Amino acid sequence: MANPDPNKDNSKSRDTSGTEFKLQRYKYILNEIHFLNESIHKYLSLFQALATAIVAAGAAVFVTWRKSGIDARTTIITMQGLLALFTMLAVFVILSVLAGVFSWLDYRREEVELLAETVRPGFRVAPNPRHFLRWYETYIMLFMVIIVASAYFFVECVIIPAIK
Repeated sequence: MANPDPNKDNSKSRDTSGTEFKLQRYKYILNEIHFLNESIHKYLSLFQALATAIVAAGAAVFVTWRKSGIDARTTIITMQGLLALFTMLAVFVILSVLAGVFSWLDYRREEVELLAETVRPGFRVAPNPRHFLRWYETYIMLFMVIIVASAYFFVECVIIPAIK
């Protein structure tokens, strides 16, 4: 194998490989952003499925506790335990969504930097966390907080007094 000519200009091959690397990195960033956008729907589906199971278990306990011979104190503890499980589920999903939002912000910033370097500065504007009211994740998390607060109110003010 012949040694490369030291006088030969290899800047074109370096430029091509650098451009190829940037293109592959850009594709990776876009793929990760797409994954993060899709993952919110998976977390929402998980919450919906598990919340339905927890509510169904609570309804079953409430409707059948007398016929099953379960005392009131055990029924109350069971209902509060299901409520705590429901809350932990919501907290898990909310924290997962928040982690996704922070990751999304990081990938978008990286995308902006890459495009500023490759295309031109200002080609794409960096995301602004102050615009969180425009993000649907904000309303999903708000909805979950409202659902959990409503569940606490309903169980503690309606269900538990009906058991006593």
